[in-house]
Amino acid sequence: MRALAGAVLVVAMALGVARAEDPYPTRPVSMVVAFPPGGLADNTARPVAAVLERLLKQPVVVVNKAGAAGAVGYQTAASSKPDGYTVLMALVSVSVLPEVDKLFGRPANYTRDQFTGIARINADPSMLVVRADTPWKTLKDFVDDAKKKPGEIVFSSSGLYGTAHIPMEMFMLASGTKLRHLPTTGGGPMMNAILGGHAQAVMTPVSLAAAQVKAGKLRLLAHTGTAPVAAYPDVPSFKSQGYDVEYTAWAGLVAPKSTPPHVIKILRDATRQAVKEPEVVGAHAKLDTPIAYMDADEFNAWWAQDAARLAEVVKKIGKVESAQ
Repeated sequence: MRALAGAVLVVAMALGVARAEDPYPTRPVSMVVAFPPGGLADNTARPVAAVLERLLKQPVVVVNKAGAAGAVGYQTAASSKPDGYTVLMALVSVSVLPEVDKLFGRPANYTRDQFTGIARINADPSMLVVRADTPWKTLKDFVDDAKKKPGEIVFSSSGLYGTAHIPMEMFMLASGTKLRHLPTTGGGPMMNAILGGHAQAVMTPVSLAAAQVKAGKLRLLAHTGTAPVAAYPDVPSFKSQGYDVEYTAWAGLVAPKSTPPHVIKILRDATRQAVKEPEVVGAHAKLDTPIAYMDADEFNAWWAQDAARLAEVVKKIGKVESAQ
């Protein structure tokens, strides 16, 4: 009986290994984007998905699941089956929204621990961008005017506590200014708000504003980085102007936590190759956003540190329940 039990155990273990090493992928892969088309996540996802499709030899379909500043799409991805057939192009806001739930004392839609990083694709500072027909030529102009008329200058964002809202709140705290907030459902609608005249300012990764800056419709005043931005070396940082505002807007490919290691390896290897391909490099170059690739191990360590810092930022900002 012991011999039979041992044989059964060996067979069971062998079957388990076989299942764990099942071929991947054998069907289409969904890449969730938690925002509408036209924002940082979508602009990053589409060229990467197109190249991954070629490398993986299966369709990689971008699925836009917008709502609640990204929470709808993030929750969709977090609760999906961990089999590698649903991945997420996450933004920095994936770290922030669970902290916001804690702040308000409500159940979390998801937690950051439900994900594991595959690769960071890009990471840029945010830029304070204003309409070119406004009188503000410098950050000092903007701050001085904002202090003279608190609550009158309108800024748009991709949603409450989203990628464009957090750094603007950091700036308002640092500068002692008060702006009026017009939240939207994503980066595309946010940019439409300022281009349509419904807002005068945004805090955004330069990729979303580059074309309109080049066209003379928008103006860059300052950025949230600690080093000069290669494409715009003359734009000063907030820190160089005396404001303690530091923020990185990043996009990275992640998967549900329990996705099998061999599947993660396949996705890591394919993504590492994808970011070197002309389609991905060229798409980023058009948006003045260089690739800032990190492989899974480095990305996960960096992500944990960035998330911890942002958790403290959320506590400092406090509760923001509606348009200001």
